Amino acid sequence: MKKYIKSIITATLCAPMYMGVMAQTAPNIDADLTGMRAIGSPANPKVKWAWNYYMDYAGFNKLTQELAKAYPDLVKYESIGKSYQGREMYVITITDFKSGRPESKPAFWIDGNIHANELQGTQFAMYTAWYLAESFGKMDFVTDMLKGRTFYILPSLNPDAHENFIHKANTTSSSRSGMMPLDDDGDGLVDEDSYDDLDGDGHIVNMRRKSPTGRYKIDPEFPERMILAKPDEKGEYELLGFEGIDNDGDGRVNEDNPGAYDPNRDWGWGWQPDYIQGGALFYPGSLPETQNVKKFFYSHSNIAGAQSYHNFGGMFLRPPGAEEDAMYVPQSDIAVYDVIGKTGEKMIPGYRYFVLWKDLYTVYGGEIDWIGLGRGVFMFSNEINTAYRMFNKNSTENRNQNVEFEEFDKYLLLGDSYVKWKPFKHPQYGDIEIGGTKKNYIRNTPGFLLEEEGHRNMAFTMLHAYHMPKIEIVDIKSRALANGLSEVTATIQNQRAIPTHSAHDLRFKIERPDYITLKNAQVVAGMIVENDDLGLTREQKYNPQTIEVPNLPGTVGGGFGGGGGPFGGGAGGNAVKVRWIVKGKADKWTVEVDSRKGGIVSKTQ
Repeated sequence: MKKYIKSIITATLCAPMYMGVMAQTAPNIDADLTGMRAIGSPANPKVKWAWNYYMDYAGFNKLTQELAKAYPDLVKYESIGKSYQGREMYVITITDFKSGRPESKPAFWIDGNIHANELQGTQFAMYTAWYLAESFGKMDFVTDMLKGRTFYILPSLNPDAHENFIHKANTTSSSRSGMMPLDDDGDGLVDEDSYDDLDGDGHIVNMRRKSPTGRYKIDPEFPERMILAKPDEKGEYELLGFEGIDNDGDGRVNEDNPGAYDPNRDWGWGWQPDYIQGGALFYPGSLPETQNVKKFFYSHSNIAGAQSYHNFGGMFLRPPGAEEDAMYVPQSDIAVYDVIGKTGEKMIPGYRYFVLWKDLYTVYGGEIDWIGLGRGVFMFSNEINTAYRMFNKNSTENRNQNVEFEEFDKYLLLGDSYVKWKPFKHPQYGDIEIGGTKKNYIRNTPGFLLEEEGHRNMAFTMLHAYHMPKIEIVDIKSRALANGLSEVTATIQNQRAIPTHSAHDLRFKIERPDYITLKNAQVVAGMIVENDDLGLTREQKYNPQTIEVPNLPGTVGGGFGGGGGPFGGGAGGNAVKVRWIVKGKADKWTVEVDSRKGGIVSKTQ
């Protein structure tokens, strides 16, 4: 009997209207799937979903709601505030709620789409939410992660411009900003001379005009491509920029587009004004979207790892964004980043592990520094998609000479990536032609590669989240002393690479110390054991029942992992010992560790 897969893709219109554009809901697969599960994909998903397209606002909220309905003990969502245009910004919380409160576990933050034209961020954030929910109870690794970790996922940090990019005409790089109206050209009007979709196809492409003094010509092998004529060769065309007309009669075209600021230059750490850092707005935290995320971080101090998705280039970027801040990432923190970043290079072919300021460019007021340095959280920013993935090789040519994107379109996308040149009667330029790259090519991953790249990036965040602190109370020992006293000693170990406090956190005291408490005992004295062999201790004179430990170090330098698992290894010399002198004796003693970024763990022995 022939095996088959029957799928029905539905595209339904959603009732809410946003800025005059009716948002489309995302297609999901309603029919049952028959056949054999592919290794690495969730078995028999309750929420069947297609991953070869880009969701709009209604689409990713629909998926969020369906996951929460299908998995009420794993998925919940809440609004953290509204965007500039009034859209709710929902954060999805994913954890095994039956195994403990979300805030009592180390948490991992994921956001995407702070630059609205970088669509993969939303897609991969939602893929992660879907994959975790659908794999719990079916895959041991995911089950263990959700029992011991919490994931906070914000699909879009810039939902207004995300909608604009999907539903309105744009270039590959426009609608990167938010949608706050600004007077970019200083004429007293706002957003009055934006791009014009001259042929109404939803893409803002290029304009060209034949000219006896033009220096460009058509590439004979790829007719959609314009190339410079050789120095001793006569050109045919002049390029006139992106589609548009002079709407306000000031002699310029497309000079006042919506936004014209950068939401990723609006964060507090290292913020600089626009004349130093292009894209900065009035002051750090000018945008409601930024403020919403900051408030969430301040009220969720259990966040121990973070990931922000961007494009393009295939990079795992770590802080800092500026050279002068390199001093704030000490070697012990770099060692943790190295464990994760260098492994990431194996996980996603063509991606490279970089330091933002050193290997890419300087960024002031970026989210990566506000989270990584302002909050002391180990943070990566992934630049998704790279030309390497086209033909599995690195380009050695200059972009002006190579033809990778054109070849990829010809052989693998079958001509779907470019708008063919066509004549147009322009009110200012006269007879011109319009054509070029569609808005969702170059930067954004083609559909048939989208799920693969999403899964690889998701797996990278799992590597990062796996290495968040995992605290174990190794043992509790007691012995009788004179005069009815007892000595109780507890050994606590963090079995992962990330410490409960980064060295940067410790230096600036961003987060409170970890608390280790002997429960239900009459404590006379409490101390940290500095050297058990030599009997060296440091007494805590005030509130001895709860001993404050500055940090539970990770396993970097003493093994990378501990406890097994796909990223595991042996635990190293990173144990912390504490000791109490108590009145009386007991058959069992209960110790509790309360760490903001390491969670709450207790043991009775």
